[in-house]
Amino acid sequence: MPPEALAMIAELQAGRAMLEATLAVATEERDRYKELYVKQLELCRKLELGILGQKSERFVAEGQLTLSLLGMLLGEAEQKLRPPPKIEVAAHARPKPTGRKPLPEHLPRVDVTVLPEEVERGGLDAFERIGEDVTETVERRPGSFVVVRVHRPKFVPKGRDPLAETKVSQMPALELPIPRGLAGPGLLADTLVRRFQDHQPLHRLERIYGREGLELARSTLCGWHAELSTLVRPLIEAMWQDALASPYLCTDATGVLVQDRPKCHSGHFWIMAAPEKHVLFNYSRKHDGAAVDEMLAGYKGYLVADAHSVYDHLYRGGKVVEVGCWAHARRYFFKALDSDRELATTGLTHIRALFDLERAHATLPPETRLAARRALGKRLVDGFFAWCEVEILRALDETPIQKALRYALNQRAALSRFLDDGRLPIHNNFSERELRREAVGRKNWLFIGTDDAGEVNANFVSLIASAQLHDLEPWAYLRDLLCLLPEWPQKRVLELAPAYWSKTVDALRVGELLAANLYRRATLTP
Repeated sequence: MPPEALAMIAELQAGRAMLEATLAVATEERDRYKELYVKQLELCRKLELGILGQKSERFVAEGQLTLSLLGMLLGEAEQKLRPPPKIEVAAHARPKPTGRKPLPEHLPRVDVTVLPEEVERGGLDAFERIGEDVTETVERRPGSFVVVRVHRPKFVPKGRDPLAETKVSQMPALELPIPRGLAGPGLLADTLVRRFQDHQPLHRLERIYGREGLELARSTLCGWHAELSTLVRPLIEAMWQDALASPYLCTDATGVLVQDRPKCHSGHFWIMAAPEKHVLFNYSRKHDGAAVDEMLAGYKGYLVADAHSVYDHLYRGGKVVEVGCWAHARRYFFKALDSDRELATTGLTHIRALFDLERAHATLPPETRLAARRALGKRLVDGFFAWCEVEILRALDETPIQKALRYALNQRAALSRFLDDGRLPIHNNFSERELRREAVGRKNWLFIGTDDAGEVNANFVSLIASAQLHDLEPWAYLRDLLCLLPEWPQKRVLELAPAYWSKTVDALRVGELLAANLYRRATLTP
């Protein structure tokens, strides 16, 4: 056979092999698209049936994959999974069941004695008491209201000159949070906690108080809260200014419906948290850059946030530095588990290794934590992004795994920012957890009445969330705050913030003021 023919045959065979390889790749991609289509079709079917519930994002990786990944990234030759040591407890050392847990001592007791019928008939003098059995049962009373009647006697001097002007001595009226109001600090604090912590809408509160013997119209409750919001506003503003001096802030937002005619419009609740000091909420009608500028006016520092475009203009000047959230990045890979389990599992394992490292150093000082991050965390981060750069080239367009890889690579600088400062968190979970307050409330009251009501909500949720951040019981804190605020100097109002409350109350003068408040004393258990 002529050489020209042999060369032509070889060329045709090479072309055929290339076509077959191209066809195989196309067939593989077609099958993957088909698998993805079927899974999405099933997902839509479940949504239509209304049986798809929220799934936890907790990820448990396969042990061998986790170990091999850690070994590769940290440069270790081998790592073996060792189960935690078993703690053997001798039979004689096991605690014996002791019955039910004793009831708290602070609960009031009502002692009731029941006598046998023969003792009732014969009288106690005919019997000798040799002992007794005591059982305790918890009961529930209706909520207790108390009317504080303040008597202010008037006095004139004895032996006064009837022709001279008589001086009448009388104590001035006691200050109330709402001047000439019906409610004292304890009741007002109770309405605030039930509405903004327990998420009871006004119509439910109206019925609850009615069952307990006090008729309160929902319009009355709404008016009280509006006036109290004006009272606490200087404190909220002082807390905002104090928070803006923090080295980093965590922020997030969620939507809410606002009652309107002919239909509701949208509003937005924002959270701005200085995790060691304040948890602050704000309301805005729009979710845009103007709302962000109003909240963060003059702020310089790190901002832990998601990758939403409303924050982008803040980062251009360099005064605000973006810090990415690894929990958001992890969420994208978690969503890709159904369509591409192998790649999604690998990505989640990378991120889990980083979270495990952070968890191990969570209680260390920032300087020590930063050293651990630079020694180990940087290698984990670099290994993760090197893997993303390889896999993004092979991932199919617009698939969940491709979106996860693209998000991570686009946010690489922000996600790596925690390596620069040991104080920075690697995720925004703190603000997301606190923002659930509004999400849970929204399921109960459905919408807010006006934009002004959104500001009232934000003010009191800020105080309650900040109080719980510092382990203050919300009702007791709000009660005492409302006792002090009417006469407190405006220049020192920040002293009443939950972050500084314990130090303020420890001051002798403040303790005396609270102890002398008649309304507060009426709320204390005898």
